[in-house]
Amino acid sequence: MAEIIRSIRGMNDILPEATPYWQVIETILKDVLAGYGYQEIRFPIVEKTELFKRSIGEVTDIVEKEMYTFEDRNGDSLTLRPEGTAGCVRAAMQNGLLNQTQRLWYMGPMFRHERPQKGRYRQFHQIGVEAYGFNGPDIDAEMIMLTARLWKALGLKGVTLQINSLGSTEARLAYREVLIAYFEQHQSELDEDSQRRLHSNPLRILDSKNPEMQALNDAAPKLIDYLDEESKQHFEQLCQILDSVNIAYEINPRLVRGLDYYGKTVFEWVTDQLGSQGTVCAGGRYDGLVAQLGGKEATAIGFAIGLERLVALLEATEALPEIKQTDAYLVAVGEQAMAQAALLTERLRDELPGIRLISHCGGGSFKSQFKRADRSGARWTLILGDEEVSNQTIGIKTMATGEQQTIKWAELPSFLSQ
Repeated sequence: MAEIIRSIRGMNDILPEATPYWQVIETILKDVLAGYGYQEIRFPIVEKTELFKRSIGEVTDIVEKEMYTFEDRNGDSLTLRPEGTAGCVRAAMQNGLLNQTQRLWYMGPMFRHERPQKGRYRQFHQIGVEAYGFNGPDIDAEMIMLTARLWKALGLKGVTLQINSLGSTEARLAYREVLIAYFEQHQSELDEDSQRRLHSNPLRILDSKNPEMQALNDAAPKLIDYLDEESKQHFEQLCQILDSVNIAYEINPRLVRGLDYYGKTVFEWVTDQLGSQGTVCAGGRYDGLVAQLGGKEATAIGFAIGLERLVALLEATEALPEIKQTDAYLVAVGEQAMAQAALLTERLRDELPGIRLISHCGGGSFKSQFKRADRSGARWTLILGDEEVSNQTIGIKTMATGEQQTIKWAELPSFLSQ
């Protein structure tokens, strides 16, 4: 017998017992986004590698270590998307969407070759939200208010908002020199990655997940102390708006995000319920990215939510949404009953749009079919035999109580509507 081919490590199947929760969560997310005027955009999962090198930054873990990159038959270097923002910007530029303000969202798989662990997989799913052409802190606040409303709609508790400002490019360059000078004084304490990034990208050192680096990073100079005046004002106004709508937040001066394109506002929603993988939602401003990718200057802000982590957090906090159960399972035994079953179930689906009705297929005795009906979780089992067909009646068993009754076919739509 041939060996069974198994899935790639870190790329997981989402089974039928779990997908209903994903569907409900995705519907809630879509409804909240629609309420704020955001529209869906869809773009490829494969892009030119250069897109991610230019947007994310070549001296980042994602580009250096984690991207799935390959050459196609034409010799072009292509990459499975490791995140969605760069592809969304590329699609918006290519299709002329940046001539006016845009509120966009997308959903789908992303790919990073990293060590799989709970909440961090090689194929993972994100919902991303992006807004283009808005200058002020009001859109920053809207993004945060939107995410707060998502948690409320999902019944999710135990997440904390952290915010920071990375300032302008000029402010970051000035801070960069201060940071290099600080880390040079402690060069023997830097790990290998940090030593390599000391002069190429020192802000990435602050993003280190190495526990041995935390004390050193905590004592480092704070970027917020080196902000330019415009960025300070922008950040203060954002805080004022969040205060006015009673959204609690913590200013985290070490929050720099792992992507080079961010500037000014950055934010994360974090939890202590998922171990080391505590970030559920993250985003910020990336006003320079459009020009960096060849377009005209355009302001932009966005965030992404990891759906695997969101589902895991809802499960950990016992906040998974209720799933609508199967309404009815029809069992049929006998030649006439089996012939009538398809007609009857299709008529019910016509008269009761949205009904969840399973019609047994594959034959078998009443006993074996009842076992299937019980496993389906249906509220009712509909029982059809040749005698019922002759009388145009149907038996109904309420699965929770075991109570049985017989009604006319004509009464069935009304009964199933209760």
